Amino acid sequence: MSPTPLPVTAPATAAPTQFRRALTLFDAVMLVTGSMIGSGIFLVSADISRQVGSAGWLLVVWLLTGLITMAGAISYGELAAMFPKVGGQYVYLREAFGKLTAFLYGWTLFLVIQTGVIAAVAVAFGKFTGVLLPWFSVKNILFSAQLGGWDFKFSTVQLLAIALIVGITAINARGVQAGKLIQNVLSSTKLVALALIIIFGLLLGANADAVQANFHDLWTATRSPAPGTTGPSGLPLNLGGLIFAIGMAMTGSLFSSDSWNNIGFAGEEIQRPERTLVRSMALGTAIVTALYILINVVYLLVLPLHGSPEATTLAGRGIQYATDDRVATAVAEVVLGGIGARLMAVLIMLSTFGANNGIILSGARAYFAMAQDGLFFPSLARLNRAGVPGRALWAQALWASLLCLSGSYGQLLNYVMFSVILFYIITIVGIFVLRRTRPEAPRPYRAWGYPVLPGLYVGLASAFCLILLLAPDTAEYSRIGLGLVALGLPVYWLFRRRLSGAS
Repeated sequence: MSPTPLPVTAPATAAPTQFRRALTLFDAVMLVTGSMIGSGIFLVSADISRQVGSAGWLLVVWLLTGLITMAGAISYGELAAMFPKVGGQYVYLREAFGKLTAFLYGWTLFLVIQTGVIAAVAVAFGKFTGVLLPWFSVKNILFSAQLGGWDFKFSTVQLLAIALIVGITAINARGVQAGKLIQNVLSSTKLVALALIIIFGLLLGANADAVQANFHDLWTATRSPAPGTTGPSGLPLNLGGLIFAIGMAMTGSLFSSDSWNNIGFAGEEIQRPERTLVRSMALGTAIVTALYILINVVYLLVLPLHGSPEATTLAGRGIQYATDDRVATAVAEVVLGGIGARLMAVLIMLSTFGANNGIILSGARAYFAMAQDGLFFPSLARLNRAGVPGRALWAQALWASLLCLSGSYGQLLNYVMFSVILFYIITIVGIFVLRRTRPEAPRPYRAWGYPVLPGLYVGLASAFCLILLLAPDTAEYSRIGLGLVALGLPVYWLFRRRLSGAS
């Protein structure tokens, strides 16, 4: 039996007590694609190329990421169609495994998954703004201090990142119509812009030297150090080393392909959700996967993969050592000159703004659902006069802003991705559980390829998590992520005790 949610608490003013079904299929597809396409595709290919060291393996990483993402979305759609409720993945886990598992997900979502992605994308927005306005730079430190063993620095990029989070939250607190209008405009704009970049790159950007350098030897895997670190460049990888390298490289590509599930959080705001949720996730992930693979082909046609961090030219730095990992900006500058770099910076600013708009809009709905179940702060289970969970939006904004102070873009990714994939695995396993425990439940959509495709997702995603736990470069962050999940156990007990006392 489904748990009975607590009633939505209405404030003294006449605020609505139900969500408005304002999102159409087009809105939902734009929310999926807009949330997925943020900053990652413009940045992470530099790190992937350092990890695997060849054009062939770079494309394999993106193809494998696309396969995993599509398998997850197609399978996940069964749960979305069964439970088209506000809260999305939190609700699916609650129905399959009970409140404890659902809470641990929601707790981690608030603590690091959703808010960590918001922070990482906001920091990327700040870094690309620096292309147009150099005052915004990680090197422009406004304040620094020693806090215990932590060397705290507050840069202009972090200032802008926090301002972005606050601004987008304020827009979404005014109602879902405002948020979806921005999402539709920005998502459509960046889809068209990415398509044009691919077309112009394929037709005008191909460089014979880059093509020869990248494609004459597709499969020799090597590893090179990150900028600012020491170590041998072009270190050959054996089979075991390659497997670990692919796993670590997929941290960035999976992050770039994440947030396809966010549309599920807004289940009660979608028209015909039983059909729209599944279609929007399938269409959105297919569009984004195709664009990502094609844009990486463009990167390889324009710039050599291998480079040197000391080089002074774009070709000399290559994909591996593009300045600040801004591969897309370097490619645009090669094809169009200085104006290309500025145009790309504008596109990425719009892209990251749109991505954070979708992620911020969606995430607050999960905390709202938790609060309705008595497993989060009761004040978050309220809709404001605009019919959206305003207090949940602002709580999310506050914590995401604090995370902007916690580390670099890469560190934020490492904290986020282990927890993200771990809960995707548990959620997909929930399909098998519910097929056994609730076979009679209505299923407007059944996972295509069941049980093979969901099983494939669970296997590949589990291998990824295992690599992150074992690989030296990611083990510490992954174990911290696992510890944050475990930290939810006493917190769950406190909320349950409070709920029992209230009743």
